[in-house]
Amino acid sequence: MALRAGRLVILPTETVYGLAADAANPLAVAAVYAAKGRPSFNPLIAHVADIAAARRIAVLDERAEALATAFWPGPLTIVAPVADADAVCDLARAGLDTVAVRVPVHPVARALLAAFGGPVVAPSANRSGRPSPTTFADAGEETGESAAEALDGGPCGVGLESTVIALLPGAPARLLRPGAVTRAQIEALIGPLAEAEADAKRSPGRMALHYAPDAPVRINVTRPEPGEAFLAFGPSDSPFNLSPSGDLAEAAARLFAMLRAADRTKPTAIAVAPIPVEGLGEAINDRLKRAAGFIG
Repeated sequence: MALRAGRLVILPTETVYGLAADAANPLAVAAVYAAKGRPSFNPLIAHVADIAAARRIAVLDERAEALATAFWPGPLTIVAPVADADAVCDLARAGLDTVAVRVPVHPVARALLAAFGGPVVAPSANRSGRPSPTTFADAGEETGESAAEALDGGPCGVGLESTVIALLPGAPARLLRPGAVTRAQIEALIGPLAEAEADAKRSPGRMALHYAPDAPVRINVTRPEPGEAFLAFGPSDSPFNLSPSGDLAEAAARLFAMLRAADRTKPTAIAVAPIPVEGLGEAINDRLKRAAGFIG
């Protein structure tokens, strides 16, 4: 298996395509950072096969156990104190005393994790700062040259990176990155969430400029300027429509692919229609604000 040999694999998940490596192998993890051009202070998520495997690498408290039972396998990442620093190397954790862990639901990812038998880092298979790939073709275009193998799992069903929540001893639960598992769903189980604040460094996807195409991005636009590509939401004549019916799940699944498609037309800018902020809209707006180059 390529992973055991310290090589990289393009891996489909339900969120986005990842560039996978053995989480315990510092040289393999370094190769991921190099392939992406990713700063090493940005930690990686360790993907595991099941809750039992998560417990071996992370200290999960009652809140974490409740969320894991409800949402794993699925698009939720839990940041918790590291239990086995050798299983997820220091470089993968960006030198932190915590580990970000997730159990994906995609059958191809689950089959690979079961066969490998250990944690696998799998950040999005794009060059750092670019829109995440949600198709096999886009993943190959971004980082295919660095991968020894590439697994085609079809288009990603969710299309946005996982929700990240920090659950640390003596601290409130903090939402570090919104995603498909919404704030309301989490709060229904464990109570109110605090904002990221000092724990923001423990999550990927927190840079001010992130997920960005080559063209500048303008958000909350109702009337695009000449020369701009318009990402519509709802009824529109635009060829780039996140969801003609105004469905947030469809918009999330199509967001990165639409950004890439619009960018290929070489517009003066990409203008994006307003997206509601409730539910999954919180995660969509987070990605769009970072694509536009400012923290929301």
